[in-house]
Amino acid sequence: MAEGKPKVMIIGAGLGGLTMAILLERAGVEYHVYEKYKEPRPLGSATGINPNILPLFEQLGLLEKLKAVAKEVASVSVYTADMERLGAIDVQDHVQLSGYLSLIMSRRDLHAFLLSEVPKEKITMGTKVLSIQQNQYGVMIRTNDGQHHHADILIGSDGAYSAVRQSLYKQMDDQGILPKSDSEPLKVCHMGLLGTTERLDPELFPRAHDKFGHCGVVIGDKTRHTWRYFSVPDGRVCWRIDVQLKSTSYDESDAFRLSEWDADSFKLDANDWREFKTDLGGSMGDLIDATPKECISKVMLEEKLFETWYHNRTVLIGDSCHKMLPNAGRGALNAMMDACVLANTIYEITSATPQNITAALKEYYEIRYSHAKSELQASQRMAKVLAGQTWLDSLTRSIVLGYLPKSIQQKNTENGLRYRPQLTFLPQVESRGTVPALPQMVSKRYLAEQQQQQQQEVAHASAV
Repeated sequence: MAEGKPKVMIIGAGLGGLTMAILLERAGVEYHVYEKYKEPRPLGSATGINPNILPLFEQLGLLEKLKAVAKEVASVSVYTADMERLGAIDVQDHVQLSGYLSLIMSRRDLHAFLLSEVPKEKITMGTKVLSIQQNQYGVMIRTNDGQHHHADILIGSDGAYSAVRQSLYKQMDDQGILPKSDSEPLKVCHMGLLGTTERLDPELFPRAHDKFGHCGVVIGDKTRHTWRYFSVPDGRVCWRIDVQLKSTSYDESDAFRLSEWDADSFKLDANDWREFKTDLGGSMGDLIDATPKECISKVMLEEKLFETWYHNRTVLIGDSCHKMLPNAGRGALNAMMDACVLANTIYEITSATPQNITAALKEYYEIRYSHAKSELQASQRMAKVLAGQTWLDSLTRSIVLGYLPKSIQQKNTENGLRYRPQLTFLPQVESRGTVPALPQMVSKRYLAEQQQQQQQEVAHASAV
């Protein structure tokens, strides 16, 4: 590719890839998105968005539109299988600490919202990446339609079993430069059945129609099952039933095949699942019955932090480089924070030389890796509280929900809310709440452009 501002290809039109596209659009960076599926699929359950990323949406002028497809959340209640309340994870103080309340919404609605913000001509659906090649001149992808596409930077945002990552890692492994841990398979921790209902009858499910979102987690009794449900706008409920697995793993090909199944591949009438209780007014069977079959999916829930996030002109974001269990929406949240930081470092590239590209991708990795590592650890701790089935998990849950001093809870919450990245090339949103955000990145390019603009305005005013 010729020198100048970089041209970018984004592989994957999921939450992370679409966020990346929106940010590059605002940055004035040329890009195109390629998605393997021919059309968006109505799969998934709930996605939580917390104050770590809400300043970014406010900065983009999209916060109110985001709130329109979401409900605000004050707490997450935890129950036994007989609906005895064990305690709650309180998040209502988020607004005092950060200026924002956490939001809950269906993944489908969030995806549709993000998709609507990306120009249609910049997304190609039904295009699967078969292989990648890169050198000092650029990066090329070969796709299933026999086409080849070229750019300066390739962003892999195509999920836990990323085709971009697999192709990149194979090349690195052939060269003997791939870390051993990156060749090891993901750890599969849970199997999940999930979906989102249609509008529920307010007489049968009155709490589903409340203004605030109701979030419940139920721990099975002498079973490996955990189920959870979240009320979202329009009187709908997102739900998920998990089965905790023994520590296991699949190789890349098997896991890719098993990572998401449609409703035809399993039975929906298992009595032990249908009788699971909720505090919404019905059972999990009622929620399953109220969910269109095409909106139900079965997934394997994995976790792994990869060491290699970039090489040459290729870089990974989201589940492609750090797969987290879906507790408190950490997977989507971290994919969006990846996109924010990567957009900032790409924006600084004014000449797409190999050296400048490597520097930008390295800076992204150095900023995000340590935080993603701590987020994965937090996800693992939360999994013990919200889904753990061992006696040690039960003890941890009892301590966290009933005996952990408020001062420690407050400190942990404050530390978690300090990380609130924003774009460096747009006017900053003022830090609100009692907990200040960590210092933001500073864009030398943006400052220089602002200074130049001010000088031009002064010169114009003097001439007039």
